[in-house]
Amino acid sequence: MKHVEVVAAIIKNDDKILCVQRNENKLSYISKKYEFPGGKMEANETKVETIVREIKEELAMDIVVHEEYLTVTHQYPDFLLTMHSFICTCNNRDLILNEHIDYKWLEVDELDQLDWAAADIPIVDKLILNE
Repeated sequence: MKHVEVVAAIIKNDDKILCVQRNENKLSYISKKYEFPGGKMEANETKVETIVREIKEELAMDIVVHEEYLTVTHQYPDFLLTMHSFICTCNNRDLILNEHIDYKWLEVDELDQLDWAAADIPIVDKLILNE
């Protein structure tokens, strides 16, 4: 079974958190689901370097990474995912969707309204619990 290691940014601005919607995918269980933005680590790259690069590539945003939040391991039907999430901030909400089809800035108590990718749900649950 393939193992994929990724990072994800919980990007906060004022009292809102950025949620992005995945594009259509041949894997129905992640197609059009909401997620925290991020991506795969490249060789010789730290988690923090990865998250800064991925957010710049995917959203054309500059972020500040503050702390690691939660690491989730989730078994999808076709692969095992390990996702390291980080609390991040940005100075403004301007972004460009280079890979995603939609985005929302939501308050913590609104997060459970979205159809999240399964691996992101433990992060959503912890954010809501710690509000």
